[in-house]
Amino acid sequence: MKQDVIVIGAGIIGLATAEQLLLQGAKVTILERNTAGQESSWAGGGILSPLCPWDYSDEVTQLTSYSASLFPTWCSVLHQETGIDPEYDVSGMLILPPFDQKAALLWCSRREVKIKCCATPALESNNINVEGLLLPDIAQVRNPRLLQALRQRIMQLGGNLIEHCAVTDVKFMARRAQSSISSYGEFFADHFVICAGAWSPEILKNHAPELNIRPIKGQMLLFKFEQPPLPKILVQNGVYLIPRRDGHLLVGSTLEDVGFDKRTTVSARECLLARAYPILPALRTMPIIQQWSGLRPASIDNVPTIGKHPIITNVLINAGHFRYGVTMAPASAKILVNEITGAKQPLDIAPYQVGSHSAVFRDFLKP
Repeated sequence: MKQDVIVIGAGIIGLATAEQLLLQGAKVTILERNTAGQESSWAGGGILSPLCPWDYSDEVTQLTSYSASLFPTWCSVLHQETGIDPEYDVSGMLILPPFDQKAALLWCSRREVKIKCCATPALESNNINVEGLLLPDIAQVRNPRLLQALRQRIMQLGGNLIEHCAVTDVKFMARRAQSSISSYGEFFADHFVICAGAWSPEILKNHAPELNIRPIKGQMLLFKFEQPPLPKILVQNGVYLIPRRDGHLLVGSTLEDVGFDKRTTVSARECLLARAYPILPALRTMPIIQQWSGLRPASIDNVPTIGKHPIITNVLINAGHFRYGVTMAPASAKILVNEITGAKQPLDIAPYQVGSHSAVFRDFLKP
């Protein structure tokens, strides 16, 4: 595929898309308004599954399931080629009540997903043992390290990454994009791929009236233990605790509809602590190492837009992955590149096409 491609946005989606394009032989330039991999891709927790998959639509779960299956090989190759370990780890995920046990067991049975009921330690709130739902095959990845490895891999493959290069406009002529206008000048290409997350509608402006993507802030907390304090990811009521191999523990996250405001707040910290303490009382004596926020690209029902622009023939969009950008990244990149090359798709991509879910925002704050 000897074509020039401009990828706008160097988060996990843009970087994964660029890698796939480079592997196909394209000449790729990535334009990033800030620093590569430092927005919501860096800020997330790296759980390779929806928190409670039975609560999501088939459009979300088929994409996350397929994408999660690509991670072992993807991370292995990145580690081998770059020397940076993304720390792919099948840690399992334990969901604490309340939950709809009947719906969960039925959903997993129909899809042959492993799940089992198991006793969990007493929660501080009720001081009695409770029964949780364990998904033993759920994996996690350390997303900052995944992003580092992916960035280095792109450099190895000959990609051109230009940071602090804000795209302000795209020039169009005869239903084709001619160039992107940026703070670094004008860039011409055969194809333009919009992977700018929450900023994607601003780049296309009135050329994407059906691109319903908006920023939703999420704040997280980081702790450090001598040893991992938990053997598995714990989830309860949309709050999750993620143990890393080196003893770090992430607690997240909030859902805040506040526009492009990335400031961290005391109220968010107190809310996360109040919900995390009963799950892991040892946190009460641990200092907070760091608090940060990210702006997720929220979409209707968590369904991203992946594919060709319906009118502008050489513009494609890969955006709106909301809480699951890291999880959906390798599959979304493959789907997007298949759209350019005409290769067979691994699944039905109709639900992800531009305009397929453009009515109104419904439940976009769903955990």
